[in-house]
Amino acid sequence: MAVLGDQLLPDRTNLRSRFSANLCAGQVSDTTCAQTTGSNVQYNSTPLSFHDRSPTDLQDLRGSMSHIKAVIFDIGGVVMRSPFIAIAAYEKKLGIPENYLNCSIVERGPNGAWQKFERGELPLFPFYEAFSRDLSDTTSGNVWYAAYCKRKGVECPELPQKLNVDGREVTAGKHKIIALTNNYARTSTENPIPASELAFLGWDREGATPSTLRGLFDDFCDSSELGSRKPERRFYQMALDRNGLRAEEVVFLDDIGINLKAAKELGMETIHVPIGGTLTATKKLEAKLGIDLTSQPTEEEVMAKL
Repeated sequence: MAVLGDQLLPDRTNLRSRFSANLCAGQVSDTTCAQTTGSNVQYNSTPLSFHDRSPTDLQDLRGSMSHIKAVIFDIGGVVMRSPFIAIAAYEKKLGIPENYLNCSIVERGPNGAWQKFERGELPLFPFYEAFSRDLSDTTSGNVWYAAYCKRKGVECPELPQKLNVDGREVTAGKHKIIALTNNYARTSTENPIPASELAFLGWDREGATPSTLRGLFDDFCDSSELGSRKPERRFYQMALDRNGLRAEEVVFLDDIGINLKAAKELGMETIHVPIGGTLTATKKLEAKLGIDLTSQPTEEEVMAKL
């Protein structure tokens, strides 16, 4: 199954304005501390209401925050979906105990294929091969998982005697994410747009579709680049052909009825996304894909099991 739809517009609200809004609303935490144990980081915070603070307290608090000059984010599990969630789904598919593969990854230590790949020491295809060997090693894996159960104080279930894990499949996404958008990103070199107009439109850096937007998708089908637009049947077929898909393997999301009608006539499943109806549409997509998209566990919750 692939997910095909109109482009997603990025949230242009920056971190600074979000933080300022939360600051004014009294939603900033009084104390936030990180406790690190192995690969687990746990954050404990005490809610702060500015309305309950005296002017002296507020002055002290603002003074204590003034030394912060940057905010650093993790990506997996924070900005993007944690890879450990995909691994947990693969464990379920194989019918092996929960966290069995995660234990094998962690217990390999710095010499594991996963760790070497993250340090840039293994190219992609050698990583697939080494990662498959690591995860298929039941001799070590069973010892590590039995120790894990003992630490957790739970009974050790029946363990696999043989595994043939495909490391490539573990790391791959199940669904292609494709944009199919009526757009105007392409401009003629014969009639270039003046720099002042590009700046006015917000296109002065990377045009109408910046790389940060395109990077959200496995394929970006732009009407101005492909010479066809929705609801023309040819445009939908281009997206299918470029990605080796059949119409019945695709669910298409759009906010305009005539675009959805054309996709449905081609054989795609469709979901209408009305203004203000993103959450409802996402719930419908969850039902079609059989995965949770709106209440994902955080990386901390997954890692806390190890």
